[in-house]
Amino acid sequence: MRIGVDLGGTKIEAIALGGAGETLWRRRVATPAGDYAATLRTIAALVGAIERELGSRGSVGVGIPGALSRVTGRVKNANSTHLNDRALGDDLARMLARPVRVENDANCFALSEASDGAAAGARVVFGVILGTGVGGGLVVDGTPWTGADAIAGEWGHNEMPARVEAGLPDTTCWCGRVRCIETYVSGPGLATDHARRTGEHLDAAAIAAQAAAGDAAARATLERFHERLAGALGGVINVVDPDVVVLGGGLSNLDSLYAELPARLGRHVFSDRVATRIAKNRHGDSSGVRGAAWLWPADAHHDAGSSR
Repeated sequence: MRIGVDLGGTKIEAIALGGAGETLWRRRVATPAGDYAATLRTIAALVGAIERELGSRGSVGVGIPGALSRVTGRVKNANSTHLNDRALGDDLARMLARPVRVENDANCFALSEASDGAAAGARVVFGVILGTGVGGGLVVDGTPWTGADAIAGEWGHNEMPARVEAGLPDTTCWCGRVRCIETYVSGPGLATDHARRTGEHLDAAAIAAQAAAGDAAARATLERFHERLAGALGGVINVVDPDVVVLGGGLSNLDSLYAELPARLGRHVFSDRVATRIAKNRHGDSSGVRGAAWLWPADAHHDAGSSR
């Protein structure tokens, strides 16, 4: 049995998967805000509840909104700041008396979709999160590829290519950099762009609804969004050349993406054709927690030890 935990800023979700990936148990609880010790206890309690109710011991994988430093083994870059500089994996391993694997939540999303989701069977998968922020994860031959600095897939903090649009407006990102991709193609980025042009303060769903109803300004906003996203993904494809790009996060529900992106990528990809498939996620908001469970192989041992 594989146990996965998705540690988010507002909720902690746990799942148990059977050998074929079937869901055996699933539960969500509130995240103890800003309280690291209480967060550890909550995760341990969820794992304990799973194992009591199912009568079996499982491997444990945890997805986090950050990464483990290659230097210290501690959490870095987490927007849930109480996790930063904490030895989360080792602390959980001691509490649960077994090894615990910890991975970035976007990598967990990509792993879920590569394992038994929209990209099942593909060798190289790039999983994209388009929501409040923009993240990504890379899976190669069924294994997350995290890189030498544990930042592989963080395309949202590359600079938006200027060639996607004449007069591309300047933006400032929370990370301190300017013109980050995240500031253009996240949900808030889309809303800000629409407000900048029209004075209307609408969220992405409302903009899409107005565009579908024939509103010219909303259509123009989505036109810019499609072209910016295609240009940003074109840079990823030029470097990684994945078999499949799987879209997740709230903006992945924009149906227009799955026609517009393939039609536009050719202008940005250095190839005579673009074979990379653009796919909508299969598991929705379950992909993060499912991917955490998939961090362990089916035949993993669950003895006491440190995280890895």
